[in-house]
Amino acid sequence: MSGMHAQHSAARRRRSGSRIGVVACSCLLAAFTAFVLLDAFAIARVEQSVQQADLSSIVEAQNATASDAGGDDAGDDAADVAGASSSSSEDETETSSGASNGDGTTESAESNDDSLGNTHRHGKHGSGGGKPGSGNGAGHSGGSGKTNASTNDGTLDEGAGSVATSGTSVGTYSDDNMTITVSQVRAYDTDIYVADVTVSSAEYLKTALAQNAYGRNLKDTTSNMADEAGAVLAINGDYYGFRDEGYVVRNGVLYRDTAAAGTDALVVYGDGSMASVSQDEVTAQQLVESGAWQVFSFGPTLVKDGALTVTADSEVSQSMGSNPRTAIGMIDPLHYIVVVSGGRTDDNAGLTLNQLAQVLVDNGATYGYNLDGGGSTTMWFQGEVLNDPTSGNRDGERQVSDIVYFG
Repeated sequence: MSGMHAQHSAARRRRSGSRIGVVACSCLLAAFTAFVLLDAFAIARVEQSVQQADLSSIVEAQNATASDAGGDDAGDDAADVAGASSSSSEDETETSSGASNGDGTTESAESNDDSLGNTHRHGKHGSGGGKPGSGNGAGHSGGSGKTNASTNDGTLDEGAGSVATSGTSVGTYSDDNMTITVSQVRAYDTDIYVADVTVSSAEYLKTALAQNAYGRNLKDTTSNMADEAGAVLAINGDYYGFRDEGYVVRNGVLYRDTAAAGTDALVVYGDGSMASVSQDEVTAQQLVESGAWQVFSFGPTLVKDGALTVTADSEVSQSMGSNPRTAIGMIDPLHYIVVVSGGRTDDNAGLTLNQLAQVLVDNGATYGYNLDGGGSTTMWFQGEVLNDPTSGNRDGERQVSDIVYFG
C-alpha cells in the first residue's frame, strides 16, 4: 500500500509540474505578444510624429515670415498678361516622329506636349514671393462660394448654364481628414471633370515622383503612382523632368532651385494657402524658408484673387489652341478644386486657357494654376482613370515625372 501511495503522489507531482510549466509558457507567450504589439504601436506613433513635425516646422517657418513681412503687393494684375509671351507645353499637338506641328517645328511621339522644352515662358502673373497675406506677396480674399459663368470668348454650350451647377455626380469620398466630391460637366463642347476637395491639413495635399526618386528620365503613369502612394484622388503634375529649369519643391523638400526666367510658380504653403510667385523675384530656398510645402513651375497662373489672369486676347501662339487640360486651384486655404478636361477627339474640342480659368472661377476658385496637359492630362479617383487620356495619335496614359494627389 505504501508503495502504491508513493506512486500516486509522484504522479500527482508530475501532473502538477506539467500544469505549472504550461501556465509559465502561456505567461511568457502572452508577455512576448504584448511586447511585440507595444513595439509596433510605438514605431507607428514615432513615424506619425515625424511626419507631423515636418509639416509643423513648415507652418512655423511661414508664420515667422508672415510676422516679419512688409511692403506692398508685388503681384501683377491681369492687364500685365496681355504682353506676356507664352508657348505652353500642353497646348502643343503631339505628332508622330518627324511630323510637323503646324508651326514649323517637329517632335517625336514620345516627347512631352511641351515640345519647346525650356523655351516656354508664361510671363509674371504672381506676387514677388511672399506668403499670401504676409505683405510680401499677393493676398487672398477667400472664396465666396460658387459664381455664375461670365461671358467670354468661349461661351458655355447653349443651355449648359454655369459650369459650377450643371453636370452629374461621379463619386464622393469622406473620412476624418478629407472630403472629395467629383462631378462631370459638359461645356465648351468638352467633357470636364471637377473635383472639390476639403482637407484638415495641407499634409493631405501630397505629391509623388515616378519610381519614388527625383531624376530627369524617371517616368511612370499617373495611375501607377497613385496606386502605390495610396491616393484617393490624383492628377498628373507639372512634368518637371521634361525641363531643366523651374523650381521643384515636393512635400517640403527642395529638389531643384534653377529658376525659369519670366515664369511664375505656384506655391502651396504649410497652412494650406496658395499663391503665385515670380521666379525672377524670389529664390526656391526663400520659398522653402517661408513655409512652402509644394512648388510647381509649369504655369501660367489662371486665376488670382478670384479674377481671371488670362484672356482670349492675351493668349498667344500655342496657348490659343484647345487641348486637354489639367489645373489645380484654391477656394479657401485647405479647400481646393481640381479640373481636368478632354480634348483632341471628335467628341471633345478641348479648352483654351481662358476657358479653363473660367471653369475654375465658376466653381469659386480664388487662385488657379495650369499644370501639364495634352496627352499627360489624367484624373484618377478611387482606383479608376476618369477621363480618356489621348495625344491625338495614340490613346492611353502617358508616363510622366510626377503627380499631385490627396490621400
